[in-house]
Amino acid sequence: MQERVLIVDDHPLTREALASLLTQHSFDVVGQASGGAEAISLARELQPDIILLDLTMPEMDGLTALPRVREAAPEAEVVILTASGTEENLLSAIRAGAAGYLLKSEPPERIAEFLRSVAGGEAALSGSIARRLLERVREGGRLGGGVPEVIANRLSARELEVLLLLDEHLGTDEIAGRLFISEHTVRSHVKSLMRKLGVSSRREALERLATARG
Repeated sequence: MQERVLIVDDHPLTREALASLLTQHSFDVVGQASGGAEAISLARELQPDIILLDLTMPEMDGLTALPRVREAAPEAEVVILTASGTEENLLSAIRAGAAGYLLKSEPPERIAEFLRSVAGGEAALSGSIARRLLERVREGGRLGGGVPEVIANRLSARELEVLLLLDEHLGTDEIAGRLFISEHTVRSHVKSLMRKLGVSSRREALERLATARG
């Protein structure tokens, strides 16, 4: 089944290049938007699987549009594709429910691979972005309590978020609401993180976390 993608970028050449790239990799590009307001309208109309969203756009930037796009298409995964790798934008996008944060400096083939990962329920972060986020989580910074390296190195950024929310005793529906993702996606992340940690239940995953923390 082809993943249906909505591309949002204010540069026509960038939109066309992305559309061509994704079509070559068997994605179905169902729409293109030049700004936030148009993205919200098309997201509501088309209900795509993935929304590829630029941050820097006139009138309504990506961070402003992101929560409204998520509301318009609740089942869509939103991936930021931007030239801005600042920590402030990264954390704001993740808090607003982005499933990925990619830099435009990534090779085209890698962008396609990242989107395929998102479609499979994984988070997608450019290499330098992923390292920065993992450092923030390990430090117990603004994303929540610290995660020991022995566990953090095994999980994706989104799985780490889910694990920390499980540690706050939140249920599947509460985690979905906190991260702006579907309950099905939460269950997929939980299943994946349990597999990676070699445990068979959420309780065992939290026990593994507690043991690693000492």
